Amino acid sequence: MGLRDPLSAEEVARRLASSGWSGDTRQISKSYSIDYDSAMRAVAEIAQVAIELEHRPDIDIRWDFLRITMTTHTAGDVVTELDFLLVARINKIVEKHGTATA
Repeated sequence: MGLRDPLSAEEVARRLASSGWSGDTRQISKSYSIDYDSAMRAVAEIAQVAIELEHRPDIDIRWDFLRITMTTHTAGDVVTELDFLLVARINKIVEKHGTATA
């Protein structure tokens, strides 16, 4: 299975349960409670990883939370292994910046 192959509903559900993210086979997302300045620092690091993986999440920054949503557009707007590779990296980054799940 390639990085951009669609994952089954069962596989997505299993990975969501272990990652703390939510969603379905079309997209996944997670919101974090975080102050604006910390969110900006976290997003700068997330952007570097996104460039490295050639996979761009949608990012919404507010004064007290950060929301990240992903799908693999190049695979037809479905969830793939690539999304979960980025999820693992994002979880580590935001944890480092002292966030909590919103």
